[in-house]
Amino acid sequence: MTVTAAGPLPTAPYDVAVVGAGVVGCAIARELARRPRLRIALVEAQDDVGQGTSKANTAILHTGFDATPGTLEARLVREGYTRLGAYAAETGIPVERVGALLVAWDEEQLAALPRLAEKAERNACHDTALLGPAELYAREPHLGPGALGALHVPGESIICPWTTTLAYATQAVRAGADLHLNTAVREVSPSDGHLLTTSRGTLRARHLVNAAGLHADTLDRALGHEDFTVTPRRGQLLVYDKLARPLVRHILLPVPTALGKGVLVAPTVHGNVLLGPTAEDLRDKRATGSTADGLAALRDKGRRVLPALLQEEVTAVYAGLRAATGHEDYRITAHPGQAYVTVGGIRSTGLTASLAIAAHVTGLLADGGLDLGPVREPEPVTMPNLGEAFPRPYQRPDLIAADPEYGTLVCHCERVSRGEIRDALASTVPPRSLEGLRRRTRARAGRCQGFYCGAAVRELFERGTRP
Repeated sequence: MTVTAAGPLPTAPYDVAVVGAGVVGCAIARELARRPRLRIALVEAQDDVGQGTSKANTAILHTGFDATPGTLEARLVREGYTRLGAYAAETGIPVERVGALLVAWDEEQLAALPRLAEKAERNACHDTALLGPAELYAREPHLGPGALGALHVPGESIICPWTTTLAYATQAVRAGADLHLNTAVREVSPSDGHLLTTSRGTLRARHLVNAAGLHADTLDRALGHEDFTVTPRRGQLLVYDKLARPLVRHILLPVPTALGKGVLVAPTVHGNVLLGPTAEDLRDKRATGSTADGLAALRDKGRRVLPALLQEEVTAVYAGLRAATGHEDYRITAHPGQAYVTVGGIRSTGLTASLAIAAHVTGLLADGGLDLGPVREPEPVTMPNLGEAFPRPYQRPDLIAADPEYGTLVCHCERVSRGEIRDALASTVPPRSLEGLRRRTRARAGRCQGFYCGAAVRELFERGTRP
């Protein structure tokens, strides 16, 4: 079990190589690592897990109420919702079941709500309810004027997406998987399975799983398939200060369109409020920059939904790229003759569906000839709590009494202690940059964005990563 980011790759072949260490790739690696007979490689082009779409989504644990009934996505989101909810409770990943309201602002949207309720029923989501204006405003008193009604979906929840990805990767590595970072796959050729030519040399694997996200179509074509094309769909988001959190109690959703769920207003487990995302189809798979026009459009939509939000401070702005394919379903396909499984077109629901996708892909590999062997459950992990609704280390006298470092704050905006930074730097999958440390601890992610704590955080990071 190793985590490497430099130097030569092992020469001995792996049983399975998983390309892409986003939330889905890490979940697949974790599931495969439950079979101690298998030798697993998790291969990632960037310097950390969860560096692509996984770190820049809307952090919602979906019930799957509005998925297209009968699709693979609908089934896996429904299964994944249950699996991830239980997994989060076991590992300490923060989840808040705040529920969602699909708000209708005109007669056409209002007429669509009963159809959405029926769709939810077909997706085994049986607890939705139609609300009139009075009940809607009683639930959300800061909602903008003019709403005609809503569909209440009580099971929709908010979750920490980064901690989820990290938990999967941690368990995979502890169970024996090798995580190879800074390892971009440049070519794949047949050679007693697969020979992967990467930025760090060659790697051999008998079976291959393509969980490369935005680049899944490129890898798929390298293996002779033309099943889908990924169009990067940029979603820009605004993150509002924690002082805005009392303005919203639910995830506020628009009535969906063909482009997706549209612009939402949602609380986060970190205590902020999100506004977004946009939905811009691009060509450049690296275009994660924000634009003035995109942010202005978000403010215009937000002004209607929650006018008071626009008076609050913006803490951060970010943009992520989703792997849109033009297909209504995930593009998960087994190619048994090649000992290869494609896991493409995984949209924002992939976070929720991740554990179910992992189980499904493992089944496809077994059907294709992979001898899984016996199961050994991974060592339990307890992830650092980044959620505001749960006791943080600085709030726990017992923890501080045992180790005073948890009572010494470094980042005051996010109340991150020296002990948490130390733990992150010594963890199984440690950060290799200040941004990686931010995702693991929230240090420098608050209102001042590191203006006051930046030097102290950098000093601790450099000291903790010094050879």
